[in-house]
Amino acid sequence: MTLEILTSDILSPVRHGFFTRRGGASSGVFAGLNCGQGSSDQSEIVAINRTRVAEAMGVGADHLISVHQVHSATAVAITAPLDEKPRADALVTNRPGLALSVLTADCQPVLFADTKAGVAGAAHAGWRGALDGILEATIDAMCDLGADRQAITAVIGPSISQRAYEVGPEFFDEFIAESSENARIFASGTGDRMLFDLPGFGLHRLRAAGIADAEWTRHCTYSDPDRFYSYRRSTHAKEADYGRLIAAIAL
Repeated sequence: MTLEILTSDILSPVRHGFFTRRGGASSGVFAGLNCGQGSSDQSEIVAINRTRVAEAMGVGADHLISVHQVHSATAVAITAPLDEKPRADALVTNRPGLALSVLTADCQPVLFADTKAGVAGAAHAGWRGALDGILEATIDAMCDLGADRQAITAVIGPSISQRAYEVGPEFFDEFIAESSENARIFASGTGDRMLFDLPGFGLHRLRAAGIADAEWTRHCTYSDPDRFYSYRRSTHAKEADYGRLIAAIAL
């Protein structure tokens, strides 16, 4: 099966893609294109999957760059292949030939580009990272490399949607403590439960940061098991582990 790669016109002509799970070599609960080196999948199979992604992005496997994601607000600038992964949740570069990548399984994969300045970025933005400022940190790091904030476009890829993201009152309280405006990204659930709009929150933060344009691809990871891995869906199904989707961008 060939790879399925979702793209967005607002990042064109920069090479980029939100890869679904289709077209990979993994099996079992990981069936498909599992690119998570931290998963319990066979490491050699994950390497095969990552090599297929690198080939699709037009780079060598060692030029498909990733970080050790820790749900932080840390963005790092990349100028060459890395010997060791830094602990961070976003990467930026102005160097052609490097494919920046992030892994997700419900969290937001966000790809950024200023095509005129030749600067790109990729961020992993779960609720914690988004609340703490990972999206703004990515934009700031791109500007440090010469990007113009008002020329940056950003696309949120497949993420868990509001209808599948039930949270408790303590979660709601943490967002309201940050800003009362955050109430608008919640909907009422059953009893004291709330439904959280993660990509809606991401879009709000991106637009408030003053960039040129931002959009969500409107794909829900939880509700489409044939195409996407989902941490929450795997947890509900009591599966032993789950695959990780990859998103990448290269100048």
